Amino acid sequence: MSGWGGGYVTDSAYVPAYFKMQSPATLMLACRLNGVVCDLAADSEEVAYLELGCGLGYTALAIAAANPSWRVTAVDFNPAHVAFARGFALRAGLANIRILEADLASLAEDTAAAGIPEADMVSLHGVWSWVGPEVRSGILRLLKAKLRPGGMVGISYNALPAWQEALALQRVLAEAGRRLAVRSDRQARAGFEFVRALRTAGARAVPAGGMVGRLIEAKDGYADEYLAHEFMNRHWQPFFHLDVAQAMAEAKLDYVGGLRPLDNFLELQLTEAQRKLAEQFEDPLMRELVKDTCAGAGLRQDLYVRGPLRTGPAGRDAALAGTWLALTGAPESFRFSLMTPAGEANLSPDFYTPILARLAAGPATVGELVALARVEGRPDNPAELVGVLVGSDQALTVLRPGAPAGAAAERFNREAAAQFGGLQAAPLAMGLASAALGGAMPSSRFDLLLWRALSRQPGGADIGAIATAIGGAQMSAEQRSAIEEAVAQTLALRAGAWAAAGLLAEPIAKHPVSGRDGVVVVSAG
Repeated sequence: MSGWGGGYVTDSAYVPAYFKMQSPATLMLACRLNGVVCDLAADSEEVAYLELGCGLGYTALAIAAANPSWRVTAVDFNPAHVAFARGFALRAGLANIRILEADLASLAEDTAAAGIPEADMVSLHGVWSWVGPEVRSGILRLLKAKLRPGGMVGISYNALPAWQEALALQRVLAEAGRRLAVRSDRQARAGFEFVRALRTAGARAVPAGGMVGRLIEAKDGYADEYLAHEFMNRHWQPFFHLDVAQAMAEAKLDYVGGLRPLDNFLELQLTEAQRKLAEQFEDPLMRELVKDTCAGAGLRQDLYVRGPLRTGPAGRDAALAGTWLALTGAPESFRFSLMTPAGEANLSPDFYTPILARLAAGPATVGELVALARVEGRPDNPAELVGVLVGSDQALTVLRPGAPAGAAAERFNREAAAQFGGLQAAPLAMGLASAALGGAMPSSRFDLLLWRALSRQPGGADIGAIATAIGGAQMSAEQRSAIEEAVAQTLALRAGAWAAAGLLAEPIAKHPVSGRDGVVVVSAG
């Protein structure tokens, strides 16, 4: 690692990815689910979005492309990240985003901060647990100076007590890696290989099961560059939710709820006996501590608001009733059984079948869906409907129903396909920007190639022509067969969702899936 990084990884770039927890729709939905006023109009031209620690900038660029009248600011410490993001913005013709190279420890006092608009939304993904105390203090000063009253902050961090059993793993792999290699990505690889060898040798602190075992096995699915940024920073530290909430209070920020919708339902996170223990406490922060102790989430994704205006259950339901939803997959692929920390949750077909039938025709409001799905003896519960559909990734919110993807979004998507489209699977999702969504549709690298091929052939050419556009004319017969199968499966699953997001200029007919064995479709979860 080079000397100017202050302990943060700077010698290898972060990986490109779209993180939906940072999207405006996610922040706004978290407000509504938790009964907090969200007075942000999707069609407003005065909205300002700020991302701190943007990496290569993919998420911030997608948000700028999807909301061309908004002002987006993205900040990162690494000049290589900033150079890449600025080049992407230039090639995609995105004029509404400003990408700053700055140290978050001192940005609040820097003259560059004067040009950052008062923010409606701020996002910090992969920052808080990976930087030192002076940087966290600088972030709080910046939030205090730049977040408007009523503004939202989305933050993610490694959480205790879940990470307690893996503290030794991180320390040993980081220290071993630094002594076995020079570059951070190679350090991460060497460190993981060493702790894997320790496990084989019977080291008690590196068990085969539990969180430690899962982390070691998951290593093979991630790029070394990602693992370096995740584990090799010298200030790496997990936190208790209670301590983060107390720190955020320094910037007058109150905890509102989880950015993952299902996190806001105790009955899905805790068993009945665990809920009784949590419900002894009126303090929501203490309830979260009990939840983290029982459910054991290793990563928290939380929403804070500066001066939240509480609406109560009636106000919450009214706000949710006007929220638009669209399916992310085909209705026939809908999962009626979900695994949650509290166990298996089974969804009523009587309740959800008419909802699926309506959403198959296009986006609909939650109010309309609840009215369609009334079941005798079952109370109307828009929060449950939204939480289950969006929380299980089977639906997403639509900020501007009926809107096309938009010219800026199409330019972004073309550049994304050129830069990152591919046939290989990747553990982190990319995204196709959409004005209708106000963000991006989580997508695989293959999805980027497929979208580009479809956009160049209006009306949807046959699968053979699409496969040629993706794989080239010189591919083998086996490669062509695999790509044609992937095209057919992806269209069958995603065509409706892409249409709802305005990503398809014309409807694409569903293609039958041949059912040949051995073909794996890469899709974003």
